[in-house]
Amino acid sequence: MGGSSVDDGWELTSPSNGVRTVVLVGRTGNGKSATGNSITGRKSFISKASSNGVTSTCELQTTILGDGQIVNVIDTPGLFDFSEGYEFSGKEIVKCIHLAKDGIHAVLLVFSVRARFTHEEAAAIRSLQTLFGSNIIKYMIVVFTGGDDLEDEDRTLEDYISSNCPEPLKEILALCENRCVLFDNKTKDKSKRVEQVQQLFSLVDTVIAQNGGLPFSNELFADLKEGAVKLQQMEDGLSKGCSKKEILDLKNDLQCSYDEQLKRITEMIEMKLKEAITRLEQQLADEQAARLQAEKEAAKAREKSEDEIRQLKEHLTKAQEELCKRPENRCTIL
Repeated sequence: MGGSSVDDGWELTSPSNGVRTVVLVGRTGNGKSATGNSITGRKSFISKASSNGVTSTCELQTTILGDGQIVNVIDTPGLFDFSEGYEFSGKEIVKCIHLAKDGIHAVLLVFSVRARFTHEEAAAIRSLQTLFGSNIIKYMIVVFTGGDDLEDEDRTLEDYISSNCPEPLKEILALCENRCVLFDNKTKDKSKRVEQVQQLFSLVDTVIAQNGGLPFSNELFADLKEGAVKLQQMEDGLSKGCSKKEILDLKNDLQCSYDEQLKRITEMIEMKLKEAITRLEQQLADEQAARLQAEKEAAKAREKSEDEIRQLKEHLTKAQEELCKRPENRCTIL
């Protein structure tokens, strides 16, 4: 899939062993596709300013970095927007796993400094943990887009995080051990484009080193890879002593078996997603109810305090009036 791109800004050296795979995850409109294009150094993914998003299905493109490292970049639709339903999200997650069958070296969480952080984005991180386990956090890197906006305001990423970054997003950064990088996907400055990709893959190197050089993988990856390998091996051995019709029938049987496996895994993911989102929705509802109750109690306490102050003023005024009625006293009523 895809092609390859070599950025002339780096000196080409011998490639390191293996291929790295990174997956772009984030809310629709945060700039995932544009970030993918910045990484590959070309217009690999369709990217337009659209609240509805452009990426409709998982897509893989391959590039060669300036140091010779081969990188697979997987762009995803708004996997955790759920506007298309759990079935769509489940199928796309399975497709993403299939594209990254040898494992994921980094999950790039894409947020925009232009957009308000939402509860849905926080829920997406929890959904990832529910689906893939807590170890997925060890592979997460936060990518902020909209670097041009911060530059126009003469602010750094550190300024944004310290003054404008909401607490839930700061918690995500803490989970990721503050692995984050700022991308300006609009810049025409070649050296800047090179530098931000270098910064990103320096973090990817850190993630790989901290995880013993192993990509993220779990039983979902293992099941899909095992099924695909078995299918290929059996297809390769079919031609021995079989007629064309027998070969075709066996291929169909094998494909049906593999499709059934995909269906089973997809349904399992959909079920996990539904359970996770149901729990999160209940949690949000409980938090909202608690907040409304707290606001109600605060309003009640405020009203009680105001009543007490009003009564005190009335008593004070009445006392002053009584005092002034006495002939021996002269006073001015406040």
